[in-house]
Formats: sequence, structure tokens, C-alpha cells
Amino acid sequence: MQLTPRQEKLLKLTFLDYTQMSAFIETPLIINKAEGLYYWDADGKRYLDAIGGIFVAILGHRHPRVMEAMRRQMEQITFTPPMHGISDVTLDFIEKLGAVTPGTLDYIKPFSGGSESIESALKYVRQYFKQTGHPGKYKFVSLYMGYHGATFGAMAASGSGKRKSKFEPQMGGFIKVFSPQHYRNHFSDWASANRFAAQMVEDIIVAEDPETVAGLIIEPISNTGGIVTPTSEYFEHLRAICDRHRVILVFDEVITGFARTGAMFAAQTFGVTPDIICAGKGLSGGAMPLGAMMARADMGEAFLGPVEAEVQFAHGHTYAGNPLASAAGLAVIAEIQEKHLDQKAQSLGTYLSQKLEGLKKFGVVREVRGKGMLRGVELVKDTRSMEPFHKLGLALKKTALKNGLILRINPDWFAVAPALIAEEKDIDEICGLIEKSLVEALREVQA
Repeated sequence: MQLTPRQEKLLKLTFLDYTQMSAFIETPLIINKAEGLYYWDADGKRYLDAIGGIFVAILGHRHPRVMEAMRRQMEQITFTPPMHGISDVTLDFIEKLGAVTPGTLDYIKPFSGGSESIESALKYVRQYFKQTGHPGKYKFVSLYMGYHGATFGAMAASGSGKRKSKFEPQMGGFIKVFSPQHYRNHFSDWASANRFAAQMVEDIIVAEDPETVAGLIIEPISNTGGIVTPTSEYFEHLRAICDRHRVILVFDEVITGFARTGAMFAAQTFGVTPDIICAGKGLSGGAMPLGAMMARADMGEAFLGPVEAEVQFAHGHTYAGNPLASAAGLAVIAEIQEKHLDQKAQSLGTYLSQKLEGLKKFGVVREVRGKGMLRGVELVKDTRSMEPFHKLGLALKKTALKNGLILRINPDWFAVAPALIAEEKDIDEICGLIEKSLVEALREVQA
């Protein structure tokens, strides 16, 4: 699209996330409409959204049920003072969310998004141990290439090098280990790499002294790492390790939550229940900023007592538990349950994976991985050396946009995660555009 002088001036006065604006201005995308699986730019060009608004629009854009729930709520109340009261719709949301969480994770605090939910969990775990006889437990173990948010605590827990090195020194008390992906070339099979990676987690906890380690925070499927999908056994080992050393297991399900992986939560997909789940993105279907921290109910008891004991959770956000966002969240969960979208994500995800496997005929795909409707494709120069193919990913980003397709491209891999309203014909269209764009990108880099 062509920018007007006014648009170009304004773009230089703001920024897109992790984007160099001088490059963006050369190939801009200014969106002014969205519906279902599609965006339209300011020039009227249509784009197929193959990542659900960056893993947010889980029901597609402007879903009628969510829009109607918000319209009704706007007639009642859109804000409550968080230090004075709570809205009835927020309590409804807490009840609804608690009913679909695994185990006893029904102690719930809504927030404005994933980063806030992660920040709250970090503080919650530290205060929990101070109030339950283990005041020395404050460290968190997390993974290199994991991503937990852009606020300082969440960033310190993240292991995504250059995204945070500009802001060093980081907060103390955060220790990194490698994910199974780091070890895959050192073992003959994926399961062995997972077992070794899990053992490294325990070795680190023991070496640090378990009485100083408070939590292990991990994404069930790592987006920034390249849709890294560990084995169920890996999570079983982590659960046992945390139990042995009294460490709180936190699942960052900001991307994987709400039917995306074939169950309401990836914890259920992998069959392992953590102590805390943090959520965001798809929880409101992209209609409002919304996140949540879901903890074991018994943990909440450590924060109840007489006023003079001052054991209440010393944390808060102005828009936490916003009634308008809560109404959107209620509608999203109800739609997932009534339409059985978790089951749909399983079957349609299998179809999507099969279609993406077809890209291996070009000789530049190492692996297709993921669960349900969250899939990743790793790009390599050839399947003998398995050397990453940066140039191809960079070229694909341009050709996909030219062809009206929006993907998450790293550039060593790309992710596909369309909204759960998609059908097989939509998957066919997405994969057709991916193939067309990949062929054009290959021509460009080979030339």
C-alpha cells in the first residue's frame, strides 16, 4: 500500500513491536477493518489471517457472540474501582474460568494481558513462600528462548537474548536452562533429548539449593523458540522434580490456552497439571485486553487472615478484572464449550499438519511441529546439513504479505495458527498461499 505524507510522518512518531520503522515504512500495513479470518488494509486489500491476530483472535475477528456480550455489558458498567469493589460480571468470569481449569486451579485473578499475569505469578509465588515458612525461596528457573512478556519481571524470566540485552542489567533471581530443542542434535531421538533436558532442570535446582528456588516457569509449547513441542514425558518429569523440591510449577499458557492445542489448556493436552497457569491473548478473543492468573486453591489460603497480619497479596492493576473484558472472556469460554472447539482444534489441526507436511517436497523444511491448531514449520537450506535458512524466512515475510497472507515468521521458522472458526477449505486456502509465497521466496533467494 502507498502511504500518504501524513501517515508516513505519524509512523515515524510511534513504533511497532520489535520492528524497525524505517523498514516498515517501505512495506507498510495499515489495517482499518477485520472480520472472521480476514483483515483489510486502508487501500481495501484483503489479507488472510493465518495466525489469529498473533494467537489472539481465537474465534476470529469481531465474533458476533463476543461483540453482543460487550454491547450488553456497556449498558451496565465498564469499570469498577479495584481497591473498593468488584463487579458481578467479574465474579461470573472467575467462576466460569475456574470451572474449566485443570485440577484445583480455581483461585483466579483477572488482569489486562499475559505480561501482567506473568508478573503477578512471579510476585505471588515469592510472597507465598515468605508466608508459608520458606522465606529463602525466591529464584525462578526458566528456559533459554522462552518468552514470557516485555515487562521487567517477565523479561527477566524470558530467555530471548537480544530482546532483553538492550535493557540489562536484568532483575536478579532468574536462572536459565536449555529446552529439549537445544539437545536434539546430540541424541538419536526426541524422547532422549527431552529426558536429558528435564534432568538438567533438576541438576540446576539442586546446584542452586532447593531452599532458594521458588518456581519453574515454562511455556508448554514455546513460540519464540520455534513452536518447540516437548514430549508429555518431559512435563511429567518436570512435575515430579518440582514436587520433590517444593518448587511451584508455572505454565505460561498465554499462547497455548483456550482450545488452541486441542484441549482447553495445553496442561490437559500434555496430561500434567501445574500449580499456576498464566493466560492472556485468546482469553478475550482479541476484543479486549484480558489475562488471568489461575493458582491452586490451597495456595490462596496463605493470603487470608486478619487485617493486621498484612498477608493479603500486595499487588494490583487498575484494569485488573475489568467488567467489559470479563464479559468478553465469559462469551469466549462459553463459545468454546458449546461448539466443542477443543475437539475441532484436534481434528482440524491434524488436517493442517498434513497439509504443511506437503511443503517438504521443496527440500527446505526440516520439521513440522506443534499441537492442535498451533503449528510451526522449520526452514533449512537443505535436509542434509539442516543449516538454518535466514534469507528464505526474510523473503517469505515479504512474499506472504504481497500475496495477502499474514504469518508469524522468525525467520528460521514460521507459525500457522488460524482462528478456530476455520474449516478445511480455509486451511486449503492458507496452505495454498503459503506454498505460493514459499515458491516465490525461494526464487528470490536463489536468484
